Amino acid sequence: MEKKIWKILIFLLPLSFLISCGNDSGKKEKEDGETYKYTNQLINETSPYLLDHAHNPVNWEPWDESAFEKAKTQDKLVIISIGYSSCHWCHVMEEETFEDVEVAGIMNEEFINIKVDREERPDIDEVYMTAINLIKGSGGWPLNVIALPDGKPIYTGTYHTKEQWKDVLSKISASYKENPERAREYASMVAEGIKQSNFVSVEEEPAKLQKKDLTDFVDKWSRNWDQEWGGDTGPQKFMLPSTYGFLLDYALMNDDPEALDHVKNSLNLMGNRGVYDHIGGGFFRYSTDAEWNVPHYEKMLYDNAQLLGLYSKAYRVFNNEEYREVAKGVSDFLFDMMKSPEGGFYAAIDADSEGEEGKFYTWKRDELEEALGSDFSLFSEYYNLYPEPGTEGKYIILSSGSDSEFLKKYSLSAADLKVKKKNWNSDLLESRDKRVHPAIDDKIIISWNALLISGFIEAYKAFGDKTYLDTAVSIYDFIQEKGMKNGKLIHSYKKGGREVNGFLDDYAYLMSASLELFSVTQNQQYLDFSKRLLGQVEENFSDDNEVFYRYSENDELISPIVKIDDGVLPSPNAVMAENLFFLGHLFYKDEWNQKSEAMLATMQPAIQESPAAYAKWNHTYLKHTFNFLEIAVVGEKAGELSLELEQQYFPNSLIAASTSESDIPLFEERYMAGETYIYVCENRSCKRPVSSVTEAEKLIREIR
Repeated sequence: MEKKIWKILIFLLPLSFLISCGNDSGKKEKEDGETYKYTNQLINETSPYLLDHAHNPVNWEPWDESAFEKAKTQDKLVIISIGYSSCHWCHVMEEETFEDVEVAGIMNEEFINIKVDREERPDIDEVYMTAINLIKGSGGWPLNVIALPDGKPIYTGTYHTKEQWKDVLSKISASYKENPERAREYASMVAEGIKQSNFVSVEEEPAKLQKKDLTDFVDKWSRNWDQEWGGDTGPQKFMLPSTYGFLLDYALMNDDPEALDHVKNSLNLMGNRGVYDHIGGGFFRYSTDAEWNVPHYEKMLYDNAQLLGLYSKAYRVFNNEEYREVAKGVSDFLFDMMKSPEGGFYAAIDADSEGEEGKFYTWKRDELEEALGSDFSLFSEYYNLYPEPGTEGKYIILSSGSDSEFLKKYSLSAADLKVKKKNWNSDLLESRDKRVHPAIDDKIIISWNALLISGFIEAYKAFGDKTYLDTAVSIYDFIQEKGMKNGKLIHSYKKGGREVNGFLDDYAYLMSASLELFSVTQNQQYLDFSKRLLGQVEENFSDDNEVFYRYSENDELISPIVKIDDGVLPSPNAVMAENLFFLGHLFYKDEWNQKSEAMLATMQPAIQESPAAYAKWNHTYLKHTFNFLEIAVVGEKAGELSLELEQQYFPNSLIAASTSESDIPLFEERYMAGETYIYVCENRSCKRPVSSVTEAEKLIREIR
C-alpha cells in the first residue's frame, strides 16, 4: 500500500520542474479614485491581501462552502491560491499572471477560484503546505493548489510566471477530463498522506525524560551552528527567538560556555547587520544571505514581538547596553508603526513600495549626504554602507558593532555617541518619511498580539519601565473586548471582518501571556483567565486518545492538523506543554505536570532526530530535567521584591507573588501581615523563608 501511495504521488511530479524564479518586478500602485474594470467577490472582504485581488479579472471568491458546492455542481476543479499581504512574490505573481486577462479567461472558464489570506486562515495554509511538502519536498508563498471539488489536492506549486501557470492549468485540466478516476485516486492518497503527517504515534511506555538526553540533543545540534556568523549554517537565516531563548537558559543551567558564546554571537550579529533596521528600529523577516546583511524587507509583528522579549532577557543576563538599545528600537518601531488606535497591534508591513522590494529602506550615497550634511563622514565611519546586490548605488546600513574602538578613535564619550546617533536617526527618519511608505496589513491577530504581551512583559522585567507593563495590560484588555465572541477567542480582528474561531496558538500564546501578567502584577484575574483558557482547550481541541492538541476545533478541512514543530513561531503544542507545567507548579496539580511530561516523552524521537526544529519543546524539556525552582514572594512588598528578582534573572524558575492571603497552593498559609518573605522551593520542598533578594540568591546558588 505504501509503495502504491508514493507511485501515485509522483503522478504529476514532472510539473514541479515548471516552477522557477523569474525577474523581480513589483506590484503597481493604484491611484485613489481609480475606476476599476473588474471587481470580484473579494471586494466584500476586509483582509488587505484579499482586497488587493478584488479587482483582478479572475473571478476570485473567498474560502466558503458555497464555492465548493458550486465546483461540485459544475464539476470543476478548484484553484486555491494562498498568500499574505507582505509577501513580495505574491505581488509579483498577481501582476504578471492574475491581472492578465488571457490567464483569467482560462481560470474563470475551467475552474472555481478561491483566494486565501494565510494569516486569516492558517489552518487552510497548514493543510496545503503539508501537501506541497509531501509532493515536492518544500513549499512557500504564493502557494497555488489545484484541487477536486471536495478540496483534495491534485497539484501544488508556488510562484509561476504567466506561461508556466497557463501550462499548468492546461495540463491539469486535460488530465482531469481524460481520467477523472485517476485524479480522484491520486487526491485521496495525498489527503491520506496529509493525515498521516499529522499523526504522531504514542509509545506504550515512552522513554523517561533525562538530563543527559537533552545534553545529547544540544551536542548534535551544535554541529550545525555557524561559529562565525551565528545562527545555524545555511544560505538564508531567520531570527529564531525560541532557539536562542532555550539555548541561553540551557547554557546557564548546564554551564556550557560554547552554547553561551553562540547565543551572544548570534544576538550581536543579528542586531548589528542589515536584518535589523538601524534607522527606524525593528527586524526584517529574514536574511537572504548567511551573514545577516541583505534582508527580505517584510516586517512582521510575530517575530518582532518575540525578539523584543529575547533582547530584553539577554540584557538581564549580560547587562549589555547594545541589547537594551535593540530592544528599545524594536519597541519604538512597534509603537510608531504597528499600534492601532483601538489598542491592538497590526500584523505586518509590506516588503515593497512603488513596485520595488526594499525601496523604502535602502539609500543612495547622495541621499545620505543630503540628509546628514557635514556629519555624513562620521556617520559612514560608524555605520557600514553595504551595497545591495542587484542594484546600482544603493546601500543597506549596517552597524560596525565596535563602539569602544570608535569612541577611542574620535575622542568621543558614550554620551556623545548616543546624542550623535539620535540626531542621525532623526535626520534620516525625516528624510525617509517623505518616501512612499510600504502598505500595512492592519489585521490584528490574537496569537501574535499575545506574543507581544509576553515581549513587553520581558522588557518591563529588564528595564523597569512601566510603559511596557501598561502596554501589555492594554493589549490584554483589547483582546478581552475585541478578540472574543460568545466567551471564546477569535483568530483575528478587523472592524467588519470575518470572525473565524481561534486556533490553538491563539489559546496557547494568550494563556502563556496571561500567566506572565499574573506573575508581574499579582492580579489573580490573569491566572483565572489562563485556567479558563486551559478548560476551553481541553474541551475543544483534544481527543481522548491523543496526547497532543489539534490546531483547529472543527473538522471542515480534508485533514485535522496537529502542530508540533517550531518555526519562527513556537509550536502551540509545545507552548501548551509549558503552560501545563507552570500551572501544575502553581496549583500543585500532578495531572497537569504529567500531561506536560507525556507530551514531551512522545516528542523524544522527533527531537532526537532534529533538535533544531523543536527548540520550544527543548525549553520545556529543560524545565522537567534540570533543577526547576518555584519562587514564591508573599507579603505587602511582594510586587517590589518579585520585580527585583526578575531583574536578576534566574533561569528555569517560576517567580510568582501575592500581596495578600491566597488559596493558591504555592502561596497557601505563607502570608504574614506586615512582613514580606521569599520562599525558594523545589518540587514543593522549600528552604527557610528570607526577606531579601540577596538572601534568596544565596539559597538558589545552594540548590544549584
